[in-house]
Amino acid sequence: MLVILMFRNLIHAALVAAITVSSVTHTSADSGKAIVIDGDSILINQIEYRLHGIDTPETAQTCRNRRGGRWDCGAAATNRLKQLIEGRLVSCEPREIDQYGRTIAVCRTNEGELNKRLIEEGLAWAFVKYSKDYIVEEAVARKAEIGVWQAENMPPWEFREKGWGDAEIERPDGCVIKGNINRKGERIYHAPWSNWYSRTKINEAKGERWFCTEGEARTAGWRAPYQ
Repeated sequence: MLVILMFRNLIHAALVAAITVSSVTHTSADSGKAIVIDGDSILINQIEYRLHGIDTPETAQTCRNRRGGRWDCGAAATNRLKQLIEGRLVSCEPREIDQYGRTIAVCRTNEGELNKRLIEEGLAWAFVKYSKDYIVEEAVARKAEIGVWQAENMPPWEFREKGWGDAEIERPDGCVIKGNINRKGERIYHAPWSNWYSRTKINEAKGERWFCTEGEARTAGWRAPYQ
């Protein structure tokens, strides 16, 4: 098992390096019609942008509300982002390239900044592991007890960690990402926090496969699902 894990880590490091080198040349602002991938990721002109400094609930994630019930906070963040960009051009200012090859950016429409808006409406956490740009806006939303701040809720990075750990029970080698091929022939990968993860079955005879990291899946030609 130790040898397998060491080998997997070496592969992951090589993939990250390859992705960063190949993508770091994209540093100029880009604008156009956007496709929503999830609450904090969009696609413009075939380039995936991850909204800088924030982390929205995952699409399969639910949150507690002030009455003690639950609501689909992940779906709400995704749908709100769709509303904010609908019928508008989106402009993204790149900051850096992450380990998955995505361009980290501050994105805007003619009505304002998307990153900040999602934080202000209580539909995202300030991603303080990487940036402290939105801690003031988060504090205001938290005090107002709106969105995810209606009650104590699991931040998305913990939700992803838990989902990964649960999936590893079935696949102890750690390669838990499902590389599916849909009816249109599109190669789409599903991480353990995806809405479709539990419903997706892998048929390796059809060319479907398992991946150890999102970076590995992207390098092999699979993409994240659009919402």
